[in-house]
Amino acid sequence: MGLQDLIRDVPDFPRPGVTFKDIGPLLADPAGLAACIAALAKPWRDARLDAICGIESRGFIFGAAMAQVLETGFVPLRKVGKLPPPTIGVDYDLEYGSARLEVGAQGLRPGARVLLVDDVLATGGTLAAGRTLLEQLQVELVGASVVIEIDALGGRARWPAPLPLLALLHC
Repeated sequence: MGLQDLIRDVPDFPRPGVTFKDIGPLLADPAGLAACIAALAKPWRDARLDAICGIESRGFIFGAAMAQVLETGFVPLRKVGKLPPPTIGVDYDLEYGSARLEVGAQGLRPGARVLLVDDVLATGGTLAAGRTLLEQLQVELVGASVVIEIDALGGRARWPAPLPLLALLHC
């Protein structure tokens, strides 16, 4: 069974017209989860990372596990109001609404080498917001990894070339 077989499509969730990519079966499968983390981490083994920044909420799962594998730190990028001050934030649009992403203002030092991680790349708004947030902290963003890229939504176009963006699965 491949990783794609462990992703369940949920039509019309969270609103009509949206097909939600449910990673629950992947997370529940020990071999599948281990294979996913190993594949996400592999391209970054020699990147000399100072931290992995995972985007709330499902980016936490993959980012924290990758940080363990790559022996580096983990810094969460959180939804508004979840972190103690001081924070730095950025507003952004989602496939089905808008949101705000924040990071602790003292979580990363300028110049730190950072990898951005999330579960799904759809329209690219969340990754773009994460990138903007990290730029405000003056870190060196070395790239991003996602588990799933929904190609039809064109989110990759919002990611600046030639900065690497790894997607394990394409839908």
